[in-house]
Amino acid sequence: MNGKLEVRAAPHLLDPDSTAKIMYSVLLALIPSALAGVILFGVHALWLMLVSVAAACFTEAGCQLLLRQPVTITDGSAAITGLLLAFNLPPSFPLRYAAFGAFMAIVLGKQLFGGLGENPFNPALIGRVVLAAAFPQEMTTWQALGGVMADAATTATPLGLIKLGQVPALSELLLGNVLGCIGETSVVAILIGGIYLLWRKIIDWRIPVGMLGSVAVLSVLLGADPLVQLSTGGLMLGAFFMATDPVTSPVTKPGRWIFAIGAGAVVVLIRFFGGLPEGVSYSILLMNAVKPILNKATKPRIFGEVRGRA
Repeated sequence: MNGKLEVRAAPHLLDPDSTAKIMYSVLLALIPSALAGVILFGVHALWLMLVSVAAACFTEAGCQLLLRQPVTITDGSAAITGLLLAFNLPPSFPLRYAAFGAFMAIVLGKQLFGGLGENPFNPALIGRVVLAAAFPQEMTTWQALGGVMADAATTATPLGLIKLGQVPALSELLLGNVLGCIGETSVVAILIGGIYLLWRKIIDWRIPVGMLGSVAVLSVLLGADPLVQLSTGGLMLGAFFMATDPVTSPVTKPGRWIFAIGAGAVVVLIRFFGGLPEGVSYSILLMNAVKPILNKATKPRIFGEVRGRA
């Protein structure tokens, strides 16, 4: 040994990816869905994204300044929260309400629990649920103000049409030529970003595979077309970009399988037996609440550990 022996505390294997690198990789993966949203629904969709991202970043910086903490908006986490919230909004949603939703997402979903890494629930979904409770009419009004879908008649989303016995064409669902939330309609765009994250190993493949697989299997058992169920609503967006949040999903591999399969099962229960046409947001939030139990129940035994005898 030419150098000095250096003794350090664990961990000894370090990941070259920092928090900022991971967050900006996720933002890069969201670009295809953002572009699809603008093409399909027009400039107002872009304004919703910009306002939501700006409100989330300003809120996070304001909270950190008030609490005399380091301002960390440059790590990209607040921007992701704002963008994902915008993806979960109807294309004609008022801008001021989007800003309010981003504010609540950061305050209630993140800063209230101590900031990044401490939040038990996905902040973007917290913002969406708050907006759904506060502005139910605006959150269920499906109208494109521009883009490819500008001439589409104001009607229900694909899941709403399925409830009425009208099944949209699979090609339209894949490309996103249907009404719905800004970032959830184009399956192709979501898959491009999701595959990139899997390639970069930013997300664990077990969560999207488990969630989508459970929805597909249960849909077949209930006599529905699994491809249509997988391609409608916010399932793809939720499976790749929200259920995979490393902070709010289990850390163990068995726990991730249970988490994902449970989330998919709740989606099917709500879609087929509930009063709402969609349930992805609620399913992920429910499994977020179960995450600590899953981590504890699936914690691996320490190598060499001997169980005590009564």
